[in-house]
Amino acid sequence: MIFAIITSLLSIGALPHVLMADDVLNGLEKKKLTADEEEIIEITNEGRMEEIERCNLSLIGKFLTCKAFNKMAAKNTIRRAWGLENKLHILEVGPNLFQFKFNNEFDLSRILRGGPWTFDNQLLMLKRWQKGMTAANIKWDTASIWVQIWEAPFDMISSVVAIRIGSRLGVVEEVEKRRR
Repeated sequence: MIFAIITSLLSIGALPHVLMADDVLNGLEKKKLTADEEEIIEITNEGRMEEIERCNLSLIGKFLTCKAFNKMAAKNTIRRAWGLENKLHILEVGPNLFQFKFNNEFDLSRILRGGPWTFDNQLLMLKRWQKGMTAANIKWDTASIWVQIWEAPFDMISSVVAIRIGSRLGVVEEVEKRRR
């Protein structure tokens, strides 16, 4: 998340000694750039390459919940569950949105394949970071979950049957092999 402080002269008439937040917002909303003031700032990859490399080894995650939760406890629990106590950097990058930065591809892939993950019975949805991702443009429209089928007849306990049933629920990503 990038924070910037912008100083601007507000043209809202005589300024009182203390500006109210609404006055500041109203003044900023009314400001417009003239054609002479518009400037395109070109950003090259040169200054971004190091951060792009770090982001390449990251996942973006969101808890599927509307209720408040202890974020510090969630971070600590996830680190322990993933076996990455000192090897995982977790940043809050938006409301209920986290970036998990890994040290290597092996751990990142292991976590992505090893899910679904939960904290306090809330599903943690994960997506691999992609260049250009922002908190606002990530689509959270799918989630991978394990489905168990109980009390099936013995002759129907097979990968083929599991795939047929699972495909009615969504896209089948994996079927657990039956132990003999």
